[in-house]
This record gives sequence, structure tokens and C-alpha cells, in this order.
Amino acid sequence: MLKHKIAKPIIIAEIGCNHKGEIQLAKELIKEAVDSGVEVVKFQKRNNKELLTLEQYNAPHPNPMHSYGDSYGAHREFLEFDVVQHKALKEYAESLGVIYSTSVWDTTSAKEIVSLDPVFIKVPSACNNHFEMLKVLRDHYKGDVHISFGMTTKEEEEQIVSFFEKTNQSQRLIIYSCTSGYPVPFEDVCMLEIIRIKEKFEDRVKDIGFSGHHLGIAIDVAAYTLGATWIERHFTLDRTWKGTDHSASLEPTGLRKLARDLKATYKSLTYKHSDILLIEQLQRDKLKFREK
Repeated sequence: MLKHKIAKPIIIAEIGCNHKGEIQLAKELIKEAVDSGVEVVKFQKRNNKELLTLEQYNAPHPNPMHSYGDSYGAHREFLEFDVVQHKALKEYAESLGVIYSTSVWDTTSAKEIVSLDPVFIKVPSACNNHFEMLKVLRDHYKGDVHISFGMTTKEEEEQIVSFFEKTNQSQRLIIYSCTSGYPVPFEDVCMLEIIRIKEKFEDRVKDIGFSGHHLGIAIDVAAYTLGATWIERHFTLDRTWKGTDHSASLEPTGLRKLARDLKATYKSLTYKHSDILLIEQLQRDKLKFREK
């Protein structure tokens, strides 16, 4: 019989900034995600004055109806948790039996989250070419590094993986197929990129993931069957809340259904262990054609 090992799917509930700057809401989102059946909850960490130019910081939010401040910088600061708050979220998540992680957007944030020593740290598509930050994660952190490949050229993908290979650290990488958009129409999800990335990099990195910003959950099941072990979806309690990420997020019911469907898919991805399964034998005895 052919041998083909299928890894269990791992679901990341990307809470991100959907907590609206409220630590209690962040904890409520963690609890809801745990109850939905995920393995990981994830947030975001920025040092906004390091990340943004002065012009960007002081500019108005490009979508004012979703802004939590008078400028884009003020909006981002309102949604930001400090490292002490992240430590509290990590402890709370782990007390509920799930992994805590955070996406880091700049060098200072990377150093701060490294100090918490999470199981893994994520690098978003927007700054996967920030090599000063990547160097911190490569050289001063022992956990896994997850990197999204949205809005990234094939040449840049190679540069990122090669950067970790220079110090024999690429086996700590989990790389994600991703299309950067909120939300992404189905024709732009480009699922076959998972196969391309897997064929090119699976012998050079630890694992492959999929970060989705589409509507619904059917695409995520397809991503898993195409070879993405890690499935990341934004998560909120209410898709109508103020904030640009909510519209591309799953609510608790959707997240529960995703966990249910991925676990069912994992169970189904097997070969028959005999020509006629036990469940088939009764049907065979009753229905199979026989010569008279």
C-alpha cells in the first residue's frame, strides 16, 4: 500500500487587533476561540513610531469610519497592547490549553515578544523583507518563525528562506501561502500557490501554512487538502464592529464549523486498509451483483 503521512490541521485564530484596545475583550476572544476548538490564538505587536514615518503617523486614517483616533498613528496606538499586557494574554491562553503567538511588525516589537519566549512568532506579509527584524528572530530566538508570503515576489521568497539557511535555521520556518486583501475574492485566493510553495520549499523549511482573508470556510478545507498544515483565519465576535479586519474575520459559529470540518477532513484522508471495509461488507452481501 502507498504510504502518505497526513499531519493534523492546526488552526490559528488571528485575533490581531479585533480586541478594540480592550484587554478584557481580548481575553473573551481567547476564550471563545478555545471553545471553538482552535490550537492557537494570535495577536499583533507594533512600535508605531518605529514602524511609521512621521507623515504616515500624523496622516488621517485612510478609512475614517474605522478609525479609533484623530490620526492613523493615534488609531494604531489606541489598539496597541504593551509587552506586559501581551505577557498576561500569553499566560491566560496557556492556562486554557492553547498556544499564544503574536505577529511582529518591527525590530523593537520582535525583541519584546522574543523576551516572552512564545512557541512561535509570526511575520506578516507586509514586513517579511525587514531583514533587520528577521535577524533578531533568526539569531536571538529559539522558537519557530512563521512567515506569510502575501504581496511577495518569488525572488523575495527565495531571499527570505535563503536568509535563514545561511545559519542553518530554515528548519524553524513555517511559510504561508497568502493573498493580502480584506476580504479577498475567491478568484484571487490562488489556492494552487500552496502546491507551488510546497514543491519548491517543503524540503527546506519545517512546514507549510495558509493564511486566508476570504469569506466562508470552504477554501480553508481545500487549503488543508492541498498540503497546508497551518490554517490561519482572522477572528472576531462581530463582523460589523468598527475596524478594517472584522469584515474578513470569522465569528464564533464560523470558527467552530471550520474546526469541525478540518477535523472531519483529517479523519477522512486515509487509504482503505482492506479491499472491502467492514462498513461495506453488509452492503456487498446485500447488493453486489452475482451470476445466477
